[in-house]
Amino acid sequence: MTSRRKHPERAPHRRRASTKDHTKNNSGYRITGSWDQHPDRPAIKPTQDRKAARRIARNMAEQGAYVVVEEHNGHGRWSTWFEVDGPALLAERRAAEEEQRRRTAEERHRAEQEETARRDAAEKSERERASLARLMVRPPVARGQCGRRDARHVTGAQR
Repeated sequence: MTSRRKHPERAPHRRRASTKDHTKNNSGYRITGSWDQHPDRPAIKPTQDRKAARRIARNMAEQGAYVVVEEHNGHGRWSTWFEVDGPALLAERRAAEEEQRRRTAEERHRAEQEETARRDAAEKSERERASLARLMVRPPVARGQCGRRDARHVTGAQR
């Protein structure tokens, strides 16, 4: 047994050629965000990760940028994957917040009016109960036995 062949009964191991594609991975994304304040200086952010591309685009749009996300097709060609209109999203969000604020103020005002009406009704019913309680506490007046003559015509038996 020589050092070159440890097991002469076995066939030598030969590495087979792989049929896989060994070209460079061209899955890439390019996120371009431009702001109205400085349209001549767009932010360009390349990434290989699809989720990261979505996250970066969302963050740029939240800052008010118009975002274009492009997908790499290989050989230096790019195609638009999706676009996000950040200023429009911010305007919609502001309008929704303003509507929510207005609705909340209306609800608060309506609740205050209902509370005031309920409190007034409770005070009125309390006053009525108190007047009835005072009336019930007073002793009854015997009007017929006081000796006064209130009627215009008095019969002969009462003279």
